[in-house]
Amino acid sequence: MTATVADRPATGTQATAPARHRRSGRSTLLTVAMLLCLVYFLLPIFWLVVASTKANEDLFSSFGLWFSHMNLAENLHNVFTFQNGVFIHWMINSLVYAVVSGLGASSLATAAGYAFAKYKFPGGDAMFTLVLGAVMIPMTALAIPTYLLFAGANLTNTPWAVILPSLVSPFGVYLMRVYAADAVPDSLIEAARVDGAGEMRIFFQIVLRLLVPGSITVLLFALVASWNNYFLPLIMLNSPELFPLPVGLAQWQAASAAGSGSQALFSTVITGSLVSILPLMAAFLFLQRYWQSGLGTGAVKA
Repeated sequence: MTATVADRPATGTQATAPARHRRSGRSTLLTVAMLLCLVYFLLPIFWLVVASTKANEDLFSSFGLWFSHMNLAENLHNVFTFQNGVFIHWMINSLVYAVVSGLGASSLATAAGYAFAKYKFPGGDAMFTLVLGAVMIPMTALAIPTYLLFAGANLTNTPWAVILPSLVSPFGVYLMRVYAADAVPDSLIEAARVDGAGEMRIFFQIVLRLLVPGSITVLLFALVASWNNYFLPLIMLNSPELFPLPVGLAQWQAASAAGSGSQALFSTVITGSLVSILPLMAAFLFLQRYWQSGLGTGAVKA
C-alpha cells in the first residue's frame, strides 16, 4: 500500500517554514529596536545641528527640529571671535589635555593589564581586586580629595592638575587584562623566551602589536572622558586661559542665563558645542580602523 502525498512527512522548504517565520519575526523586532536606539542617540545631535543654524530669537520662535533660518556662518564667526577668540585657546587646551591623558592612560592600562594577565606575582589578585573596586567609585567622589592632594603639592591651576588624575583608568586596566588574557597566547611568550628575548623586548616587539585593538579602545574611552571632563577642571583651574571647552562653554551659558542686561549667547554656546564634538567624531573615524588591525601582527615569526 503506497502512502499518499498528504501522508508523507514534510521536508525541505515546508519543514523549515515555521522556523523561518520565527527568525523573520525576531529579526524584524530587532531591526525596529535598533532603529529606535539609533533615533534616540542621533536625535540630540540632529537638534544640535539644526539649532546651530539659528539666531538667538529663532531658537525660541521656530520649530526646534527643523531648519528655518540659516545663520550658521554668523554663529561660527561669533564663536571664534567672542572675547578675543578665547574659544580657540579652550579648544587647544582640551586637545592637549585629551591627547596627553588618553595616550598616557592607554599606555599604562595596556602595560598593567598585560602584567595582571600573564604574570603571577605575590599580591597580584589582591591588587586586581582593588582595581575592580576602583571601577565602582565615581570620579566625582574623588574630585575633592584629589583637589586637596594637588593643592598640597602646589599643582592646582596648572595643566598637570587635569592631566595627572586622568592617567589613572581602572576600567582600562580591567579591559586590557581581560583582552590580553585571550589575545596573547602563552606559547608565543614562551617561544620568545626560548629564543632569548627579554621581557621588555617581548612586550614592545610582540605583545604590543597583539594588544593594539584593545589599546585603541581604551584610548578612545580615555579621549572621550578627558574631552568631556567638566567637574575636575572646574575645581582645579581658576584661570580662564587654562579652561577646557566644557568649562568655558558653561561660563558662556551662565552669562547667557544671568539676565540683568547680560549678553544673550545661546546660539553661540550651541554652535560652540557643535564645534566641540567634531574632534571626537574625527578621532573615532580615524582610530576605528585600528580596532581590527594588529590582531595577528607579530604572531607569526618570519
